[in-house]
Amino acid sequence: MLDGKPIPNPTECNAKLGTQEGKVSTSNGLILVLWVAYQLAAWFATVSLSVISNHFAPKTKDPKFSIAAFWAPFFLLHLAGPDTITAYSLEDNALWRRQALTLVGQVGVTIFIIFRAWANELLNFLAVVMLIPGLIKIGERIWVLRSGSSENFKATTLRRPDPGPNYARFMEEYQSKKDEGLDVTSDTLIESSIESDISFPMPKNSNISEAEFLQWGYILFQTFKQLFSDLILSVQDIKNSQSYFQKVSFKEAFKVIEVELGFMYDVLYTKAFLVYSLKPVCFLCLTSFSSTLVVLLVFSTVGDNKHLYTLDDRVITYVLLCGAILLEIYSVLIILTSDWSLHCLSKRQNVMVDLLYGGISVISSIPFLARKKRWRNKMGQYNLIKYCIERQPVLCGPIQRGGRVLKNSKCSDCIRKEEREKHREKVLKYSECSNCIRKEDSRKYHETVEEESDHVDKDAKCWNEINIKYRNIFKESVEVKFDQSILQWHIATSLCYNDDQNKHQNTSCQNHREASNLLSDYMLYLQVMRPIMLPNGIEQIRFQDTLAEAKIFFEERKSVSDEIQASKKLLAVNTDIPPSVVKGDRSKSVLFDGCRLAKSLQCLEIEKKWELVSNVWVEMMCYAATRCRWSHHAQQLCRGG
Repeated sequence: MLDGKPIPNPTECNAKLGTQEGKVSTSNGLILVLWVAYQLAAWFATVSLSVISNHFAPKTKDPKFSIAAFWAPFFLLHLAGPDTITAYSLEDNALWRRQALTLVGQVGVTIFIIFRAWANELLNFLAVVMLIPGLIKIGERIWVLRSGSSENFKATTLRRPDPGPNYARFMEEYQSKKDEGLDVTSDTLIESSIESDISFPMPKNSNISEAEFLQWGYILFQTFKQLFSDLILSVQDIKNSQSYFQKVSFKEAFKVIEVELGFMYDVLYTKAFLVYSLKPVCFLCLTSFSSTLVVLLVFSTVGDNKHLYTLDDRVITYVLLCGAILLEIYSVLIILTSDWSLHCLSKRQNVMVDLLYGGISVISSIPFLARKKRWRNKMGQYNLIKYCIERQPVLCGPIQRGGRVLKNSKCSDCIRKEEREKHREKVLKYSECSNCIRKEDSRKYHETVEEESDHVDKDAKCWNEINIKYRNIFKESVEVKFDQSILQWHIATSLCYNDDQNKHQNTSCQNHREASNLLSDYMLYLQVMRPIMLPNGIEQIRFQDTLAEAKIFFEERKSVSDEIQASKKLLAVNTDIPPSVVKGDRSKSVLFDGCRLAKSLQCLEIEKKWELVSNVWVEMMCYAATRCRWSHHAQQLCRGG
């Protein structure tokens, strides 16, 4: 404290930053806290250093100036942040040069403060010692931000050059055999087709929890991280990954994917890239921790002239020292309980490894250090019909209410923000549709692909059982724009789902029906809440118009009180004339296009219908996933997945 003005303390702020709850949570409150804390970290250090430097008087030996200069290196330590977070978003990595310049500037100010306050006192020498961990942490953060930037990360994912078969030698051998009068063709000399050569050995230490998933996830992470740097997989990589996923159950496959995404999150947003790839890091961590501990011991035991410092100054000093040590200990414990450490231990088996794993198990039992789930195991849900029945959304344009026409000038962006707040927490467990996704992927893997398919399978076997009228409706629904196809199929799926509520279904049919409903609501959730994850279109306009038409339809029918009644009312509408003929280009609503599609599906047997619908949704999800940029996928890793 200088002249009664407290020095801002970033310790608590950085402690909040150290949590990885944002990795598995979509809470707006938590995301806001993390963002504010991350942004204020640099501000705290800048203001604190400014307050200290502005209170120095040249050639004045005042004890309170010496202890204030002693505080300066702590702000470097906290400015570097904990090991569990270095970047809040990918943009932080991209702007690593700007952040590096800021950090280096803060280092310069700190050194200047120590120099100005130098009086050959013990506290001055302790400030120099305390400068060491600050410089280490600052250097680590700059290096990690640089390594996480797209250009540098791409350089680490490039594989070794592969010149391929020796063409010159091949032609020499070919010409030699031809000169000998042998009847040779290129087929006899060319190498055989590529086969899977990936091997997944069993972990040496099976006592490690989920050792197999950690080992397999790390191997596949090394392969698929190429996709996060604008590279494509080689034919061999594709063969290897397909070979693996065809051998495991859907539960094992999703578990391995969770491990992969966890590794990718750590590489992009934490110091994992540095901590687990460079051997000198252990020495640097030990140096940083021991320096801080030595300073604390010296200051608390043999610090000279401690009586000259006020109680407030001494309390602030102890808070800074203890906070720095606690953050170091916390970072080490987080590292020990991470998947990276467990993966490393799973490759070794000896007494020391067993003892270390026993200690990690004890640490993991501590509540605030307990290993958290890697993913929420939930998926976002948004159902158009349910939304219209349960809530009355604000629409753009005139709205008829109570005999009066109310005008609302809110734009679609405002509507989407309100809807996001209402539906953000509407999530369901994804395990019910995992098996359906896995089976459909397996089916596609074994099929022979003659040409690149569109976002749904246009040659579905069930077509033959649909009459010509409904078959054309079905074809039209898969040949339109992708955002329109999602909305049409969502409406059709919801109508069929509600209409089949009380019909007899076997177990397989029920699974396909539930999976179809979950995937349908999930894809609409992406279209409304996360449109950036889907191919470009006019999804906001189309959804807004469809929602407006549904709102008017249900307002005219006051007796509608639940989704089943709403579905019956919609299916009862005569749709012999295509809606596009009536509406023209005036409205982009596809409400009754979805009704026509639902009627075309209802003519199928219930088992075949839901098998077809579930396959269509898996196709659309795969189509969307492969056309979303890697950066959008990566950005979601820090927003709950």
